[in-house]
Amino acid sequence: MDSVTLTVPTGEDMRELGRRLAPLLRAGDLVLVTGDLGAGKTTLTQGIGAGLQVRGHITSPTFVIARVHPSRVGGPPLVHVDAYRLGSLEEVDDLDLDAAVQDSVTVVEWGEGKVEGLSENRLEILITRRRGEPAADPDAPDVREVRITGIGPRWAGVDLAGVIG
Repeated sequence: MDSVTLTVPTGEDMRELGRRLAPLLRAGDLVLVTGDLGAGKTTLTQGIGAGLQVRGHITSPTFVIARVHPSRVGGPPLVHVDAYRLGSLEEVDDLDLDAAVQDSVTVVEWGEGKVEGLSENRLEILITRRRGEPAADPDAPDVREVRITGIGPRWAGVDLAGVIG
């Protein structure tokens, strides 16, 4: 299990992180993104979509649960899932994501504890918000700490530190 942690100060930096992650991703990859409300999960996914060159504006799929963004350049589509409203593994199974995972890059927000069974190989991304520096300044913007962990043989030997740039 390989892991890297970095500080991401702005939303545009979060999108850029997603763009830098995209070249590492291929069809069959499952990406679980976890973090509090407003932490930057969808912003990161927007960057991944930009890096994969998919069609459509990436927004939070909270109410539709899942959106498919086809590639504009012959690459894999991006399946963007919001599992926040899903309460059980059975509801996840009803989405039939396991069929999509093999042919797509599948990014699941709020998927922790719900979709790990879809693949033994996955990228887990934890986004934590913390008060910007200096801590005494109430107007200091929040920054994000992002931990990226590769799980399974697919991610063995993949240089995750390369996304830091």
